Formats: sequence, C-alpha cells, structure tokens
Amino acid sequence: MVDIWQVGIVPEPIGNALAPQGLDKSRVVWLPPQGSFRFIADPFGLFHDDRFTVLVEAYDYRVKRGEIHYYSYDRDWALKERGAALKEPFHLSYPLLIRQGEDIFMLPEAYQSGRLTLYKAIEFPKAWQPVAVLLDEPAVDATIFRHQRRWWMLYALYGDDGRDTRELHAAFADSLTGPWRRHPQNPVRTGRESSRPAGSPFEHDGQLHFPTQDCTAGYGSAINLLRIDRLTPDEFSAGIVKRLPPEGWLDGFDKGLHTLSDGGGVTLIDVKRVERTPMLRRRLEAMPS
Repeated sequence: MVDIWQVGIVPEPIGNALAPQGLDKSRVVWLPPQGSFRFIADPFGLFHDDRFTVLVEAYDYRVKRGEIHYYSYDRDWALKERGAALKEPFHLSYPLLIRQGEDIFMLPEAYQSGRLTLYKAIEFPKAWQPVAVLLDEPAVDATIFRHQRRWWMLYALYGDDGRDTRELHAAFADSLTGPWRRHPQNPVRTGRESSRPAGSPFEHDGQLHFPTQDCTAGYGSAINLLRIDRLTPDEFSAGIVKRLPPEGWLDGFDKGLHTLSDGGGVTLIDVKRVERTPMLRRRLEAMPS
C-alpha cells in the first residue's frame, strides 16, 4: 500500500475551520492530478504579483525523493504556470513560506540533510538561495511565525519509534535568521494525537491556534487544532479544540488530512487515499532503494 495525496485551495479564511460548519468543501479548487506513482502534498501559498502561488512537496515513488514544485493561479483560479521551485540531493517537503517586508523566504523540511536551512526567493517562485542554517538538527515540519514580538518555531524531530509523530518541540529568536534558542520545556507536547505540526498557526478571536497531525490511527489521518494558551520563553500550554477529519473533501480521498495552511484569506489543505493496486506494489518493490 502507498499513500497518494492531493492538494486543494479553499477560497476562504483559515479561521473558518473553527466554525461549526467548518470550511466549505464545495468551493475547493483542486490542483492537477499527478498521474501514476506520484503525488503532491504539504501546500503553502501566498499572493504575489497578482497571482496566488502554491508551493508543494512533489513526490515520485520511482525516485523516492521529494522536490518543491509551484503552481500559480490568477484571481479567477485558472492555473497559469507550474514548475520546479527547489531540488536538492536530499528529500524536501513542507515548504513553509514566510514573508518579511518585501522578502519571501521558504523553510522546507530537509531532515535527511541533518539541518534546517532557510532559503530566500531570488525570483519567486522559481529561484531560491540558502541564507541561514537555523538548527543543526533533523527538524521535521518546522513552522515559524511571529507572536508577541518574537519569532517562534514549532517542530518535530526525526528519530526512532516515530519520534517525529509523538514529540512537539519549540524554539524562539529575536531575528528570523537566529540565533534560535530551544524551549526549556522541550518536548513541549507529547503523544501521537497532536504533536506533529500540520500547517500555519493563526489567530482567531484573539487566541492563537495551531494545526497538528492526529497520527493515532496512522500517519496524517486527521488534523487536531490546538489552542495555544501559554507561549513564552519559559512556558507552553495548549489543548485540542477541534478535530478536522478527511471525509467529505474529495471522493476516494478519505484516509488522511495533514495540512491546513493560511494563504492570506485563502486556505490550503491536502487529503489522502491509499493505493492498494498489487501491480503498483510489485513495481515499487522491484525498484532500487
């Protein structure tokens, strides 16, 4: 069995996920299907030069290494351009986007490199250059945001026994490029129910919320939204306020939902189906690792 993910754009604010009815599943603009052996996941996006551009992990099971690709849409949600944004000799995913003034940064997961590297757009979204190493650790799904005049990072760590699905870590800094200081309570949260980051933190009714993966029934099976009640250099406390299941978004894709990200009045999600075709499994098993 292999996981196949698909990405959708919901043209409404991320805070609507907390409403009783949730986000409007009938309004989703789905990114193009990827064909056999491939999927796209981990969407992050923003408006730039009158286009809405989505960055995703693009994964091909025949290559077994993720790349970052882009899809640019006009205001009527017509796809205008697509292509490769960033390739490295190691796996890339979770292309978190950060806007600071006129600059656009990307913080992709690259745990196989053993470090967390920040990239700056030289020609958005096609060309990027590394500008800083934020952590010398195999950080997973690191999520950076501003809160109370500081930069904050919530992230998981790669390790034995699915460590990346059962520990949430935090760090903080005065500058985006660091130095970053690890939170003294790390891991600030444990358990597979709500420890792995799953998208953009956002404020709703004056309170900070953060999407996390529910991995209790398997990787990325749903999203649990945390309300973060305390976030200081000495304290962290949070609790689950809502669960977002994968059902009802896209026919056949009801086995997982593991990204909820804010594109500035637009929300991005991804959903999963499980491919059980015996022929596919045999071909993948025959491929070299």
